Amino acid sequence: MNRQSFFTLQALVFGLVAAALTTVYITQPVLPILQREFGVNPSQASYTVSAVILGISLANLPFGMLADRFPVQRLILVGGGVVVACGLFCAVTSSLPLLVGARFVQGLFVPALTTCLAAYLSTNLPLERLNVVMGSYVSATVAGGLGGRLLGGWIHPPLHWRYAFVTASILVLIATLAAVRWLPRGKLASEDDTQGDGFLALLSQVKLRRSFQVAFGGFFVFSSIFNYLPFYLHQPPFNASTQLITLLYLAYLIGIFTGPMAGKLSNRIGNGGTMVLGSLVFALAIALTMIKSILAIVVALMLVCAGFFSIHASAAGALNRRLTGSRGRANSLYVLSYYLGGAVGITLSGYAYGLAGWYGVAGLGLVMLTVPLVTGFKEMREPADGAKLEEELSTGV
Repeated sequence: MNRQSFFTLQALVFGLVAAALTTVYITQPVLPILQREFGVNPSQASYTVSAVILGISLANLPFGMLADRFPVQRLILVGGGVVVACGLFCAVTSSLPLLVGARFVQGLFVPALTTCLAAYLSTNLPLERLNVVMGSYVSATVAGGLGGRLLGGWIHPPLHWRYAFVTASILVLIATLAAVRWLPRGKLASEDDTQGDGFLALLSQVKLRRSFQVAFGGFFVFSSIFNYLPFYLHQPPFNASTQLITLLYLAYLIGIFTGPMAGKLSNRIGNGGTMVLGSLVFALAIALTMIKSILAIVVALMLVCAGFFSIHASAAGALNRRLTGSRGRANSLYVLSYYLGGAVGITLSGYAYGLAGWYGVAGLGLVMLTVPLVTGFKEMREPADGAKLEEELSTGV
């Protein structure tokens, strides 16, 4: 693969994943408006976000198995078609149960655009390029998460949130057609691995479990920080407005640059070293949130994103370097661990916030960051993968 083809691949990966993830958080900034429009309570309005995440969690394992056996272009076309159709349905429905149901179906088919693509990349790219492209993949999740929030709350007037679904559907349609048209056909994991390891066999492998636990722990902390920070900033001495808090979410942009940089850094110092560095940066960021200053919060959020996406990119890279088969299933377990970490983190941090306010959330986050930190040190003591990569780079494999 020449430089131009590699750049095209990165662009296709970024566009497809970003468009898919845009659909996940599209209603988050307009939840109060949905509450008033449909005459429901805040918890019921929030189902329009949680239903998508639930669908993603449930569908990752099945799509992981499909990715090992069917061409990725076919899976992307089906998944993109369903996500687009449901998005357009969301734009016109006047029933909250139907809206939530359509969002759930969207979530069920998002893994066709994300998990299946990750499995395709791990099967068809050499190691020295896999880390870089997985960095672009992680950056795309950042762009999608931020883009969905901006699309729902800023680009379209909040009262016209339905138009945001139309725009998101158009983006998914364009990205889907581009991926189907220009993604190289590649080979299937099942061509090299006719049997493959099942989910239990993958979970029994200690080195693979490390990546799963890092995904769980990292997103546990990240989702908790961003979920409870608005409550913290609404209180004295900050007294921050909703508009200012929304503006702070632009710190997500740091992750777009951090992903590819973390991939390149992992090629130099190893995935373990990058995990350790990311964990320390993340911990420093949480400590900075204790300073009663908006400027300190801005710096802290930038470091939160830099630390988390370094952890995320290096964990995904470490996983895919070790896989020799069952790539779809392994990547689906990774994403499942990731989203479970977020769900558990928000739930437990809610109790921590009720007991000790922001200090409870921050303290729990610092404790959980020991998971990627300790795992990173364990990875650093095993130089085999780095030595293998250095040998391949020197021989031009």
